[in-house]
Amino acid sequence: MTATYTFDVFTSLDGLASYGPPADWGGYWGKQGPEFLAHRLAVYDGDQRMVFGATTFGMFLQMLPLMTEERDAWMDQMIDCPTTVISSTLQGPVDWPDATVLGGDGVEIVRRMKEESDVPIRSHGSLSLNRALMAAGLVDRIQLTVFPVVAAQTGDEPVFAGAGDFDLDLLETRTFDGRTQELIYRPTLRTWPVGPDHRS
Repeated sequence: MTATYTFDVFTSLDGLASYGPPADWGGYWGKQGPEFLAHRLAVYDGDQRMVFGATTFGMFLQMLPLMTEERDAWMDQMIDCPTTVISSTLQGPVDWPDATVLGGDGVEIVRRMKEESDVPIRSHGSLSLNRALMAAGLVDRIQLTVFPVVAAQTGDEPVFAGAGDFDLDLLETRTFDGRTQELIYRPTLRTWPVGPDHRS
């Protein structure tokens, strides 16, 4: 039996993972509330292993030391999880309680982790890595937190750009603080016959 792998990602309503200047929405797009933060804490209450790509992990390494009193409790729980960082450029050791840096093919590394892990595996962000894992059929759950903003002018990083085509089975849905939605899907890759371009 293989471990369940969850791709956990925050997004705007229009599917963007971040924003740039001159926008200043604030953390979690300025919409975090007590229900959302309590749920995030519960998500990390239990044994699991984290997986990050180099870009997201590097962002956390820079950002988290600056967030002392501001840092939400779920982030501390995430940091305490055993962590695998997949990177061809980053060299260990890193300033993280229990992190291992592995170089090589991320798809094969995660495939092996799923076969060997006795706890669930979760990845937060790490868009390019998780797009590749989705295409390889290794993502069992997409945990999509949708914040009620549209960032068509200043948004960046389309979450699923280049990931492929997928059917999504909706497994769970929640609303936090009357505004933020969490949608949990099971993705199934769609492949299409090679032939003339048919668009609906």
